[in-house]
Amino acid sequence: MNSSPLPNGRLLPDSQSWNSSGSDEDLDVEPGPGPHIGVAEFGGVLSKWTNYIHGWQDRWVVLKNNTLSYYKSQDEREYGCRGSLCLSKAVITPHEFDECRLDISVNDSVWYLRAQDPEHRNQWIDSIEQHRAESGYGSESSLRRHGSMLSLTSATSGYSATSTSSFKKGHSLREKLAEMETFRDILCRQVDTLQKYFDGCADAVTKDELQRDKIVEDDEDGFPTTRSNGEFLHNNNGSKEKLFQCLSHKGINGIDFKGEAITFKATTAGILATLSHCIDLMGKREDSWQKRLDKEMEKRRRVEEAYKSALSELKKKSHFGGPDYEEGPNSLINEDEFFDAVEAALDRQDKIEEQSHCEKSRIQRSNSVPSGDIYSRVGSHRFAEKVEEMVQNHMTYSLQDVGGDANWQLVVEEGEMKVYRREVEENGIVLDPLKATHSVKGVTGHEVCHYFWDTDVRNDWETTVENFNIVETLSDNAIIIYQTHKRVWPASQRDVLYLSSIRKIIANNENDPDTWLVCNFSVEHENAQPNNRCVRAKINIAMICQTLVSPPEGDKEISRDNILCKITYVANVNPGGWAPASVLRAVAKREYPKFLKRFTSYVQDKTAGKPILF
Repeated sequence: MNSSPLPNGRLLPDSQSWNSSGSDEDLDVEPGPGPHIGVAEFGGVLSKWTNYIHGWQDRWVVLKNNTLSYYKSQDEREYGCRGSLCLSKAVITPHEFDECRLDISVNDSVWYLRAQDPEHRNQWIDSIEQHRAESGYGSESSLRRHGSMLSLTSATSGYSATSTSSFKKGHSLREKLAEMETFRDILCRQVDTLQKYFDGCADAVTKDELQRDKIVEDDEDGFPTTRSNGEFLHNNNGSKEKLFQCLSHKGINGIDFKGEAITFKATTAGILATLSHCIDLMGKREDSWQKRLDKEMEKRRRVEEAYKSALSELKKKSHFGGPDYEEGPNSLINEDEFFDAVEAALDRQDKIEEQSHCEKSRIQRSNSVPSGDIYSRVGSHRFAEKVEEMVQNHMTYSLQDVGGDANWQLVVEEGEMKVYRREVEENGIVLDPLKATHSVKGVTGHEVCHYFWDTDVRNDWETTVENFNIVETLSDNAIIIYQTHKRVWPASQRDVLYLSSIRKIIANNENDPDTWLVCNFSVEHENAQPNNRCVRAKINIAMICQTLVSPPEGDKEISRDNILCKITYVANVNPGGWAPASVLRAVAKREYPKFLKRFTSYVQDKTAGKPILF
């Protein structure tokens, strides 16, 4: 096996010859093998970030043949995928804070994916890495270095000039290195030949010295000496003259010393010329790389300046597109930007609601309300005791005055309406209880609670709900409702599952006002489990309405001018997830008064000109 000398004197096989150019361009790289047919297909459900309106959506994701594809659902695979990524050059990044999320990017294309749990995410990452490894990407073993190109076929030529053929970039230096290896082989053989010649000469001289010593001894004895070849050496007149025949060793006579010396000189001259050429090539390449480095440095400087400029512009804007700018303790958007985005989104919704209100013609519905007897009973369903407990708590504590040690703070006062709040936080989540009092003329407590509880008219006055459905009807006055609220970017979408019950409170004496109550509190139900698309909020809300009647003058009948409804609205909401406390409090301060005014105005419009319902 041929070998190449290393600078430290060790030998390296030709298949791994030392590359003296120091440039990666002189290394041949073999591409990795194709997809491994033994890798099994892997698929499952992952939540994929779509956009800031729809957020996370469940998608069927399939990993096959080093390609990641996704479908809207598993049943739609036969219609083709919605998108795919080749994992050859993909970068898989587990999220720094979210243990269920992984980001897959190829150039400018980024997929944000979330698994059900951290273990599920790790399974996906392991499967992706296995596909990449089996496909020959991302593995160092798939890159092999080739030996030098031995393009010179004549091993006996003493000197090879630089080839004038056109080469691709980097091939001239490789050609010169191949010539150097050829010169090295020739020089090694020449050195061996000359070494044999010198060794033969040294052996001959040693033998001649031994023969000379023997002849001298024979001359001293006065006898002729017979050589080993049968020839006689004589002394004439006692002189010490010695006769030596020309040496004739086979190894020496077979070597042309003069020719070998000329060839050795030519070979060394060729090596020096080739080395000089290599030095020139490397000098030119160094200049080229320096120019490229200067260009890259200039590009980097420009990119850094553009990045700083874009970052400053981005901070001025209130619109961000990725999940990293969603609400959460590790959100990249600060509280001020978060608040500005929420304010802008709420303003847009208000304008849409005003336009819809102006264009929509209200349809007057018949006020067919069941008698109040059915609303006085608790019922016999499985939540009956819980409903009774919540009703009694609200009647005991919600109607209490806001003074004393309750620490209620007045945050809004608009005419008859007052809104109070207590600041409460738990694990960084704002849980501020809220209490509002309001007085509305011309309507009764029964009418207000009826329109607040009746799902048939919910969409007429509720503008924050995206959709809702009745999960279960427990009795004539108790239902379980699941509803999702409209998303206000950058906050995540919320959903809530709650039991809603309407009750007529029996007065203890005839002087007590007629009181009605609607109680909404969160429950759990097997038909409405939490999902990854929405953050589940928890609520405990009560609408308590008392009807105050002022007697009319004379024998006149009671009209709506003689009726006043005193409303007490209490809300304890756990929004779930995380959002800046300042934003949550600012939204509550803004939205609750708007909600009460909008709802009570709706009730007044619906009951105008209709018989009074006590």
